[in-house]
Amino acid sequence: MAPPTPPILNGHSETVIAQTCQTYNLTPSEFAQLRDRAVAAKATSYSPYSKFRVGAVLLSTGKVNAAVTGERSSSSSSSEGTYTPGANVENASYPVTTCAERVAFGRAITEGHRGFKAVAVATDISPPASPCGMCRQFIREFCELSMPILMFDKDENFSVLRLEDLLPLSFGPDQMGIEGAA
Repeated sequence: MAPPTPPILNGHSETVIAQTCQTYNLTPSEFAQLRDRAVAAKATSYSPYSKFRVGAVLLSTGKVNAAVTGERSSSSSSSEGTYTPGANVENASYPVTTCAERVAFGRAITEGHRGFKAVAVATDISPPASPCGMCRQFIREFCELSMPILMFDKDENFSVLRLEDLLPLSFGPDQMGIEGAA
């Protein structure tokens, strides 16, 4: 039996947004930044084959480990945390294509970011699209299972699920004896 489809929420309703923020421990400003930055990241997509643009943004709360990179982060910081965008990058050899979520995480991790609070994904379709299976597993490597993933459609309406709902019975660093990797 398939799990229930999450509801599509009105992205223009202040009440719905406030309830979502309360449920997932986000501020209204963080929610707005996640939405706006994920939508903006779509513009940087390289998708000449599928024409399926995807933008993603991560909100990290952990400090940048400058020793990891030896240089400053190119992500955008605010008093709320650091926002790291990514967009899908296609390739004529389709398996080489990289999804927006993995671009954002690769960038954030190599810039030394740790401690992620939320992920947002935006597409040009409705209903909202969720991260693919490979991205779900990639997210699992670096995030707590309770982390929310916000998925925005072409009209900025959205669905939101926790990682544990998108990737039940997951396999992560803790099964490999690495505690606190997320």
